Amino acid sequence: MLLLIQGCDHVHHDDQEKGNVIFIHPDGYSLSAWHAYRVLHIGPDGNLAWDQLPYLSVYRAHVRNSLAPTSHAGGTIHAYGVKVGRNSFGLDEGASIQSASGYSGSLMMEAIESGIRCGIVNSGHLAEPGTAAMLARVKSRKNRTEVVSQVLSSGAKVILGGGEILFLPTGTVGRHGRPGIRDDNRNLIEEAIADGFTVVYTSEELAALPDDTDKVLGLFVAEDTYNTVSEEKLRSRGLPPYNEDAPDVGEMTREALRFLSYGDDQFFLMVEEEATDNFANQNNASGLFEAYARADRAIAEGRSFIAERDDTLLITAADSNASGVQLIALLGQGKDKLLKPDGTLMEAMANGAPVDGVDGTGTQPFQSAPDAAGQTFSFAVAWPTSRDLPGGVLARAEGFNGDLLPPNLDNTGIYRILYQTLFGREP
Repeated sequence: MLLLIQGCDHVHHDDQEKGNVIFIHPDGYSLSAWHAYRVLHIGPDGNLAWDQLPYLSVYRAHVRNSLAPTSHAGGTIHAYGVKVGRNSFGLDEGASIQSASGYSGSLMMEAIESGIRCGIVNSGHLAEPGTAAMLARVKSRKNRTEVVSQVLSSGAKVILGGGEILFLPTGTVGRHGRPGIRDDNRNLIEEAIADGFTVVYTSEELAALPDDTDKVLGLFVAEDTYNTVSEEKLRSRGLPPYNEDAPDVGEMTREALRFLSYGDDQFFLMVEEEATDNFANQNNASGLFEAYARADRAIAEGRSFIAERDDTLLITAADSNASGVQLIALLGQGKDKLLKPDGTLMEAMANGAPVDGVDGTGTQPFQSAPDAAGQTFSFAVAWPTSRDLPGGVLARAEGFNGDLLPPNLDNTGIYRILYQTLFGREP
């Protein structure tokens, strides 16, 4: 029997070899945001790690009952391969679902049951749905403590991210100085240790673990590794965009791959840079660019790994386009109505869309890195909304089965490509 995936011209057989999967999910990323970050970081003629992934597909993000996706519905669709409603987290708006393979759980649950080593990495707290929907099922994404309980007991071998307060009972102060918020009196960190996990809290502790560490729980901050508020609020509170003491998503990806691939075991790693969504939803351009830098480092780590392991698929996609960020090219002082006489930006476009410079509204424009001719350019960032949008997302891939990515990809198709790679057959 032959398999054709959603318009792909490449033919694969049911009995193909099995492979590993690295799925990197920079939440809310869009083609326009990658373009703006590229121009800023390496110039309009440069290539990011993301740019070098050879297979690409236009991603269709609609959910069962809306054109507008949500992170928890999108994460559930990736995990199960079936359309669900907007308010879904491992369920279809509260109703149980089967995955596209007929299994009664998610792709990662099925992989764990089949003996595949699995792990998740998140720059946010570990109840974030982009990763946690692979391992947990709840009626409300607000029930974060229940989500992390299910994540911990799922059978995943590597669990790295933030959210220490979700693992500790109320009143118990954690390593990062904040008390837990669990009202069930459970101390999940103690439970994790009893279950064989090595628990680490810093980059140094993570890097010091031996390659053959079987189970790792990393809790690197009390909640998120980033501070997702506007530039103005970061400035007024004296906060950086990210917690500088926590490992970034690229570091966590590298270390997770070290543990999961030890002994050449088959593995499935799910990675999320959450702040690409959160900073966009706060209309914080400078924070967003830092989030993209970190997401691209994770992709670079994935590319380095698959360069040595031709049995591994690297795939990346978002479930939505967060806030529709747009680069606005500036014509120069005295020529552009967006520039004030002092060289700072106007607060909004003529149509009312807010405009950001390097330090928020009304500040200096961004300056690009040089192009191939050595020229630099001024630009601003405009925000049409703070909502998640369904268009402007690309899926990209490289490595084993990368050619299964078709020109157009429904969000359910991510599951099918991952399933084909992990199990060597169609779901």
